[in-house]
Amino acid sequence: MDVILIVLPALLVFLVGFIGQKMLGFEINSISKMAIYLMNPFLAFKTFYENELNMDYVYIFLFCIGLCVVLILSIKITAVTRKYPKSKASAMILSGVFMNSGNYGVPIILFGFGEIGFRYAVIMMVIQSFLMNTIGLYYAVSGSDKARESKDIWMKIIKMPILHGAFIGLALQVLHIHVPLFLNQTIDLIAQATIPTIMVVLGMQLATLGGKKVERSALSFVVIMRMVASPIIAWFIVSLMPISPTLGSILIILASMPTAANTTMFSLQFNTEPDLVSASTLVTTILSIVTIPIMLALMS
Repeated sequence: MDVILIVLPALLVFLVGFIGQKMLGFEINSISKMAIYLMNPFLAFKTFYENELNMDYVYIFLFCIGLCVVLILSIKITAVTRKYPKSKASAMILSGVFMNSGNYGVPIILFGFGEIGFRYAVIMMVIQSFLMNTIGLYYAVSGSDKARESKDIWMKIIKMPILHGAFIGLALQVLHIHVPLFLNQTIDLIAQATIPTIMVVLGMQLATLGGKKVERSALSFVVIMRMVASPIIAWFIVSLMPISPTLGSILIILASMPTAANTTMFSLQFNTEPDLVSASTLVTTILSIVTIPIMLALMS
């Protein structure tokens, strides 16, 4: 019962966004951009400025890289075996590799593990954002007929505001530069509003996902990779690392999150099997209502 109560507040916030979108039809792109470009950088700054730099940062980074590489290789091998076209293989990588560790994972960890867990989750969110906007963007471009636009990838990476916020926060911490009280209060206000905002946005995004038919075998494979294989691989990677049980549990739970909603935007932008990516996001998010409480019960 306790794990249900941990997940329920987050699901209810998603529901608010879902119902609001169905009834009022907001322009999601503008709200999403506001959260990504105006609010997320302040949350990243606060997290990296206030949390002392230690080996946990390194272990979280290595964990994310290791999980990403193993999942990509697994999907590539399957795609070759089943003779999927490049576009479908890229869509499967987008859907199966990149989890919703931000607007879904962060609040779940906050409710389940408190402030310490929340800080770990935000660090992973920043790293995952970097991977999604580099490796994920690469596969979104390479799987489309717009490969000529791949030169724009590095410009998109350079413009990622969440990385700017994290870098500035980390730099000020290392240099022992004190942020004035009035500025710190401003940062706190925006940072505290970030998580509820992106949770509502996720609910709104889910309300717009279509129900178009997709290949069941490809969708089933993506669902298995995201919801079953990913936490198992995460458990194996964590078992090799000298980290605390709490951090290990958090990383495994975050690895079991559904497909990241931003992958749908990538697939739509570059026409990389958007129906498959959208269906994967919708199905894994619905399944997570059951799987996330199970993971919380196993890891607590």
